[in-house]
This record gives sequence, structure tokens and C-alpha cells, in this order.
Amino acid sequence: MTDDILQSRRPRRTNGLAFFLGFLRQPELVGSVIPSSRFLERRVVDVADIASARTVVELGPGTGGTTRAILEALPADGRVLTMEIDPEFVALLRRNRDPRLVVHHASAERIREALQERVLPAPDVVISGIPFSTMPREQGRGILRAVWSSLAPGGRFVAYQFRGHVARLERELLGRPDTEVELLNVPPMRVYRWRKPAESS
Repeated sequence: MTDDILQSRRPRRTNGLAFFLGFLRQPELVGSVIPSSRFLERRVVDVADIASARTVVELGPGTGGTTRAILEALPADGRVLTMEIDPEFVALLRRNRDPRLVVHHASAERIREALQERVLPAPDVVISGIPFSTMPREQGRGILRAVWSSLAPGGRFVAYQFRGHVARLERELLGRPDTEVELLNVPPMRVYRWRKPAESS
């Protein structure tokens, strides 16, 4: 086995352990014992149309697998703001030296404040891997309202979830999502996408 192959495999193995330990610390916030598969990461990036985005916010990036997939697809002049509440995950994310990445240690409800603090425009895309099914209903609704109000007109909100709670929490505000299922993940995941009307403020 070459050194290049060993190097490419180590981050996913190390991050898998970190993800599992994060689940043990806060299972209601992490929601899974293993990180997303590369198939799910690619589907999320495609559904969100990251290639056409300039500002992306990722809520609950965990150990950063989806973050790396976003950065690979993002234009050279794009920016990614990650919002993570677990300090050990934050430390892992900050090891990524990509200058387009901004790591912010805060809860997802504070998305507007984070964008203002980091002097970033309204995002074209918000991606969320946080488990809405394990949090209090009002907290979940508050996050969705904050996401929707922060999105740029015409922006996309993409959430990948094991359960369907997120699609029902704020249906009057967000409307019905487009839905895909990624079976090549453990567990299989639903990928929801909402698009904010272009005329919204």
C-alpha cells in the first residue's frame, strides 16, 4: 500500500472515531454513530448545486466530511461558514487550512449573528445535518425560521435527515420540499431541498 493511499484513508478513519465519540458525548445533537458516506456527501452537494454558490452555510458539520465535499465543489471565490456547537468537532474543523472556510463555534439558531460577525453576505445555500427529530420542537422551528430569514432570495436550504420531522416543522413558511433518498449510507438518508422565492426579502 502506497503512502498516498495511507494518507487518504487516515482522515476518514480518524474522523469516524471522533464522530463516534461525539455521538457518545451528545447523542441528541450528533444523531448517528458514524459520519456520512461519500455517496451522501456527493448527493447533498449536487442537490444544493454548490458549484453555482458563492456563500454557503453548513449547520452541524461534525468532523467535516461534508465540509470537504462542499469545498471541492465550491468556486474558487466562494466561502463556507460552518456552525458547530461541539468544541472538539470545532477543533477538528479548524485543522482544514482552506482559506475559503470559516469555522464558527455557535448554535445554528445564531446563523444571522454569525454571518454579521464574519461579514458575510446572505448565503446562496444553507446545508444542515443536525438531527431535527431529536431536538425540542420549538428549537427546531426557531432554527428553520432563522435559516429562512438569512437565505438570499432564490437561495436553497438542504437538510439531510434519517427521519422526516424537518419537512413538517415549518411547512407554512418553507412549503413542501423536493425529496431524494440516498440508500448508500448507514442509515439511509432523506435529502430535502427548499428554494426561497426570488422575490422574498
